[in-house]
Amino acid sequence: MAEKVVIALGGNALQSKESDGTAASQLEVVKSTVEILADLSAAGYEMAVVHGNGPQVGRILLSSETAKDVVPPMPLEVCGSMSQGYIGYHIQQAFGHELAKHGVDVPVVALVTQTIVDGADPSFAHPTKPIGPFYDEAEAKQLEAERGYVMQEDKARGGWRRVVASPKPQKIVEIEAVKLLWPEAIVVCVGGGGIPVIQNPDGSLEGVAAVIDKDFGAELLAEDVAADTLLILTEVEKVAVNFGTPDQVNLDHLSLEEAARYCAEGQFGSGSMQPKVEACMKFVRANPAKRAIITSLAKAKEALEGKTGTHFTYA
Repeated sequence: MAEKVVIALGGNALQSKESDGTAASQLEVVKSTVEILADLSAAGYEMAVVHGNGPQVGRILLSSETAKDVVPPMPLEVCGSMSQGYIGYHIQQAFGHELAKHGVDVPVVALVTQTIVDGADPSFAHPTKPIGPFYDEAEAKQLEAERGYVMQEDKARGGWRRVVASPKPQKIVEIEAVKLLWPEAIVVCVGGGGIPVIQNPDGSLEGVAAVIDKDFGAELLAEDVAADTLLILTEVEKVAVNFGTPDQVNLDHLSLEEAARYCAEGQFGSGSMQPKVEACMKFVRANPAKRAIITSLAKAKEALEGKTGTHFTYA
C-alpha cells in the first residue's frame, strides 16, 4: 500500500530570498519545488500539499491598502483566499507539467480551503502576528481609530504594523472534498493554514481577521486523512539545539519527551522552528504508530527513506 504523506511547504519553496516578489519569479521557484515533489509521486508516495502564504498575503494587503482611495480595501481573510488561489494555480500548473515528464497521470487540484477556529481562542485577546506594511505612529493611530486595527510598534525595524490573532485550527471545512479527491488527485489545500472562519450558532461561517500557522493546519489535515507521515519542509536539513552557536547539535530523532523538554528550554524559537516541532509532536501524540519529519526541501525523498531529517516518534 502506498505511503500517504501530507507535505507542508516552507516559504523557501515558493520564493527565494533574492526574489523580487513578482508572480513570474514565484512561478520559477515553484517549478524547482515541484521537481522534487514529482519525484516523490513517481516513487509511489500519495500526497497532499499545504503551503505557506505570509509574504503573498502581505503583498496583497499592501496593494489593497495602497489603493484604498480608489477601491475599498479587502478584509484580511479575503486576502488569504486570494493568496490560496494564485499560489495554488502556480503549484498545480507547474506540478502537472512535471508529473507528465515523469509519465505520472495524476491530476493536481488546488482547493480553496476554510478552517474553523474558536472565536474564544486566547490569541484574539492578545494578537501578536504582524502582517502588512509598516506605518508611522500617526498613521497607526488613525488605523486603530478608523478600522479597529490593533497596531504594534516594531522598534527594531522602525515602524508600526498591524498585528492579528494566530488561533489554532479546529476543523477543515472542505475535508470531505479532500478525502473524495484522495488518492485520485494530488490536492493542494489548507494554504496558509486555511482561511480562518468562525462558526456561528446558526451554522453559518464568518471570516475573521487572523492568520493560522500553516504547520498546524498541515497537522490537522494529516490527522483527518489518516496520513502515515507528516513531512514539514523548511530551509534546514535537521532540527538543531543551540542553533547558530559553536555548540549546535543537529538532531536525527526526537521523542515526544525530548521535544517537550527542548521546547520548554526555548531551544527552537517561538516564531520559527517551534511551531513546526509542536505540530510534529501533536501528530505523533495522536498517532503513536506514525511519524513526523522535519527536513529541507532538497532532502525530502532521502528523509522519507529514513536517511536524513529529524524524525519524531512517540518514544
